[in-house]
Amino acid sequence: MAIREIRLFGDPVLRSATDPIGPADESVRALVRDLLDTVALPGRAGVAANQIGVGRRAFSYNIDGRIGYILNPVLVEVRGEPTLVEEACLSVPGLGYPRLRHPWARVAGVDLDGNPVELAGDGLMGQALQHETDHLDGRVYVEGLEPEMKRQAMRDIRDSPWFQI
Repeated sequence: MAIREIRLFGDPVLRSATDPIGPADESVRALVRDLLDTVALPGRAGVAANQIGVGRRAFSYNIDGRIGYILNPVLVEVRGEPTLVEEACLSVPGLGYPRLRHPWARVAGVDLDGNPVELAGDGLMGQALQHETDHLDGRVYVEGLEPEMKRQAMRDIRDSPWFQI
């Protein structure tokens, strides 16, 4: 079991877009095992590869008791008017803020064997799909907050005991 340390806001790896994954070799299989082990901890809905320090395009999820992964995910569809939902992030521990998200989302990617995979859902699944693909594109959720809320979030982050300049 390889539960990996989560990188925190301010770490440059979180601000960089991830690289696509080619055919699955042992390093990709090890990454998937680590993502699955890391997301399986209680209270975790998703973990993007760059959150564990790996700049590859993959994430794992743990929604309603269903744990899985996807390689090279692309957000292909969202539905519904964006609404404010409470959001948090393992890379911004202990803080949560209302953020606009579409109520439904769908991503497409592949599994370790190169087979097509689609994930879709509403509620927490829809939110997680948008959140994790944002990570893989080098964006942390606080960047999408309304301006006044973003200012508050940045103050809170700077005041957090885990934040390092």
